[in-house]
Amino acid sequence: MITAESKKLLARTSSSLAWIAGILLLLPLSAFAALGGDVSSVQADSVHMKGALRIMNAQAYTVHEIRAESGMVVREFVNASGKVFAVAFQGPHVPDWQQLLGDYFPQFRQAVQGNRAMNHRVVSIQEPGLVVQAGGHMRSYSGRAYLPDAIPSGVSADSVR
Repeated sequence: MITAESKKLLARTSSSLAWIAGILLLLPLSAFAALGGDVSSVQADSVHMKGALRIMNAQAYTVHEIRAESGMVVREFVNASGKVFAVAFQGPHVPDWQQLLGDYFPQFRQAVQGNRAMNHRVVSIQEPGLVVQAGGHMRSYSGRAYLPDAIPSGVSADSVR
């Protein structure tokens, strides 16, 4: 039997949950220059990582390098149209794969789950449209991910380091 007091408590709880959900919808979502993303959000990565941003120009692309106080270094390779075609990292820990890979994270996760023989310290994925190579040990990880079809003409995948 539901009492009047129970109904009031339920109404207050529902009201509170609706209010919290509304606040969460108003909060800005973090933007990251993840693989396949836009260069305009590289600054957000720098802030998120609490790192210093340095931009280096190459012949057919630019490299946006973020050096965090934690020792993590992330390089985002951006083509002439402003899209991130590759990312590379090195540092004391494994990066946030979801942040790094953006919309390609589900494809990455599915490839990792489908490869039971994969060593936990080494990731090597060569899927249609996505290549991820990473490895290391405690306090020393490095890797890269790139979109083979988005690499600028005349640029080798070996340039992604």
